[in-house]
Amino acid sequence: MICQKEPVDMVKHYKNPSIIEAAGEPPKRIEEYIGRVNSADTQLSIARMISPSGWVEPPQTPEFDEYTVVLKGCLHLILADNQEMDIQVGEAVLISKGTKVQYSTPHSEGAEYIAVCLPAFSPQLVHRDE
Repeated sequence: MICQKEPVDMVKHYKNPSIIEAAGEPPKRIEEYIGRVNSADTQLSIARMISPSGWVEPPQTPEFDEYTVVLKGCLHLILADNQEMDIQVGEAVLISKGTKVQYSTPHSEGAEYIAVCLPAFSPQLVHRDE
């Protein structure tokens, strides 16, 4: 016997992410699962990032908190005071809103990571340096 349940109004299933153009060179792949583009959510964004070796983006001072968990490779950060850190596989980092940071993947393996932004990422809130 198969049980059929009524759909739950409070559950939203997102089967595919939206692919978003990334800043920096060489291009990295952004797969947004939850956020302004894929789910029209302004409160939170969740995206999978796939960054090739040598990728670097301009420094930014965002108006959102960004939580990052590295799944593969290594993510390199440079902070406003020129402090540098590598976030390795299995590690996480929180960059609080208003903190200047530059992300890159200079190591040969690149990186794959999950980024969660509160509120959701938007080009108007990231404030990248020219």
